[in-house]
Amino acid sequence: ETHSVYFKSLTDSGFDLTFKVADDSGLQIKKYGQYLYEHIIVFSPTVEEFGGDLSAEALTEFVDEGGNILVAANSNVGEVLRELASEVGFEVDDEGTAVIDHLNYDLKDQGKHTLVVADPKNLIKSDKIVGNVKAPMLYRGVGLLVDHENPLVIEILTGSSTSYSHNPDKMIKDFPHAVGKQTVMIAGLQARNNARVVFSGSFEFFSDEFFSSKVEPVSGAGANVAGNKDLALSITNWCFKKSGVLKVDKISHNKKGESKAPGHYTIKEDAVYTIVVKELVNGKWQGYTGKDMQMEFVRIDPFVRITMDNKGEGKMVGNFKVPDTYGVYQFKVNYHRVGYTRVYETTQISVVPLRHNEYERFIVSAFPYYT
Repeated sequence: ETHSVYFKSLTDSGFDLTFKVADDSGLQIKKYGQYLYEHIIVFSPTVEEFGGDLSAEALTEFVDEGGNILVAANSNVGEVLRELASEVGFEVDDEGTAVIDHLNYDLKDQGKHTLVVADPKNLIKSDKIVGNVKAPMLYRGVGLLVDHENPLVIEILTGSSTSYSHNPDKMIKDFPHAVGKQTVMIAGLQARNNARVVFSGSFEFFSDEFFSSKVEPVSGAGANVAGNKDLALSITNWCFKKSGVLKVDKISHNKKGESKAPGHYTIKEDAVYTIVVKELVNGKWQGYTGKDMQMEFVRIDPFVRITMDNKGEGKMVGNFKVPDTYGVYQFKVNYHRVGYTRVYETTQISVVPLRHNEYERFIVSAFPYYT
C-alpha cells in the first residue's frame, strides 16, 4: 500500500516479485542447496527476528554466494538488521536517533527537523549508481556510519555539513556519533565477488508519499518534485545488476606480427595482449568505452604496467616488450572503478632466455678481442 509505486516500477523493469512477511514461520531463501531468489529486498525496519530459516547469518551467506540485498531501516531499527549492517561494513546509530538538520529541512516537518532535504550534491559522483538525479530528496530516518578503511564500502548519499544524528527528543549531552558529512544516509557495498548490498537508513525514502511529494526547503529555494523516485530506481538497478556490470568476452596474447598464442616468450620479444570487455547497457551487452584499463606483466612484482588502447567495441590492446629477465609470468588485469563490477583476469606464461644460437654474432664491445 505505502510503497506500491516503487514495487510497480520494479515489475515494469522486468523483475518477478514474491512478497513474504518478515516473521513468516515458513520463510526460506534456500532449498535443496539452491537459492530461490537472485535478489532480496528487506522492507521490515523494526523486525527483531526473521521467521523460518532466515537470519542475519543466512543473508550474509547469500551475499557470499553472489546474491544482492537492498535494506531499508528507520529510527526504530530491529536487532537483526543491525547485525546484518555490521556484517557488511555499516553501523546503524542508536535506537530512537534520527538524522537532524536545522538548516536543511522541509516545511512539512513537525518541528523536530528530522524531515531532511538531501542535496543532490551530496550524492556519490557515479552515474552508474545514482543516475542523473538533479532534484533535492526527502529523507526521514536513522543515520549510518561506515568504516572509511573498508575499500569495499560506498557512501551513496551523505548528509550536509550542518546535519547530525541524535535522538530529537533528548538534550545533546555527549558528542553525536555522526556529524556533518560523516552522517551517511544511504550506503552501499560491492563485495569482492561483485555481490552488492544497499542499506538505506530511511524506509520512507521509497514510499509513495515521498515519491510524489514536493520538496519545500525552509530556505525558500522553491518547490520541486522530490528526486526520491529517480534515485531509488537508480540505486535499485545498480544493486540488482542492471547497470554498472562488466564482463570479459575474450582474452588473447601473441608475439607481434603473429596471431597464435605461443607456448612461451623469449626475453626482449615484442608481445601483444588483447582483452575484450563488454558492459551491460539497458539489458544488452555493448563494448565497454573506458580508456583507463591497465595490464601488468607480473613475476611476483609487475615488470611491465601499461594502459591499453581501446580500439572500439570494448577491444583493449596493449603492446610491450618482454622483460630481459626470464621466469614464470602472468598477464594480469585488475580493473576496479566505482559503480562497476570488478574485472580480474590472469593468464600464466613462461619467459625463457635466448638459445645458444640466438645471441648476437658479434658484440660491439668485444671488437678489440676479435683480431
